Amino acid sequence: MKQVGVIGAGVMGEALIAALIAYGTSPDSIVISEKRKERAEELIARYRITVSDLAENVSKADALLLVVKPQDMAALLEEIRSQIKQSAVVITFAAGKKISFIQSGLGTSNPVVRVMPNTPTMVGAGMAAISLGAGVTEEQSNFVSGFLAATGKVITVSEDLQDAVTATSGSGPAYFFRFVEAMVEGAKELGLSEADATTLTIQTIVGAAKLLDESGKSATTLRENVTSPNGTTAAALASFESDNISGVISKAMKAARDRSQELA
Repeated sequence: MKQVGVIGAGVMGEALIAALIAYGTSPDSIVISEKRKERAEELIARYRITVSDLAENVSKADALLLVVKPQDMAALLEEIRSQIKQSAVVITFAAGKKISFIQSGLGTSNPVVRVMPNTPTMVGAGMAAISLGAGVTEEQSNFVSGFLAATGKVITVSEDLQDAVTATSGSGPAYFFRFVEAMVEGAKELGLSEADATTLTIQTIVGAAKLLDESGKSATTLRENVTSPNGTTAAALASFESDNISGVISKAMKAARDRSQELA
């Protein structure tokens, strides 16, 4: 890719810039279009990339990363459709926006890759799922999978599963953060200071996640290993089950999936 254009240089845009560089893309080849001058200057100083106005960036990019909010996508597509390079692969990161929506908005035959990342991408521990539109070459597919792998893990799914991905890994970090909030509050109610409650909760969850990732054992096995019959953990888990924790989580994930479909 001689030039990679990044449209939208917010938090996720920056994470993708870092991933591109880690993947081996020269900073000189990465061009951003960002309306906020101070933000553009900040990224130029940090990564030694280039800034360009939108029309010029789009006209020269071999790969175009669209990192804008779903509600802003239609207007962006309308603005760039007459400038886009015919052979460029378009990579969209907007939740809920289908490949057909991107293609229709552009009115071109450009190949499109749809990606659902998540916020841990910012610390190199992300989870991304990609879906390939018609005409995406093996080289383009490998490029997308390659630079996203620098941010964490990548899987390829059929596009009809992207809403399920959104509900699982896209929105998933927020479920985790909410659980942490609840644990901290619970620990404080038991008498711990906020500082100690926060330290205990975060390290416990980080350690548990690391154990799950590295042990090769399932979550079920690890849960059973730490749960003694009639012990303290068993009492806590019984309380979870009495409140139908699986049903609560399933309902929440379906709500996220449904909202993703509404955004299409």
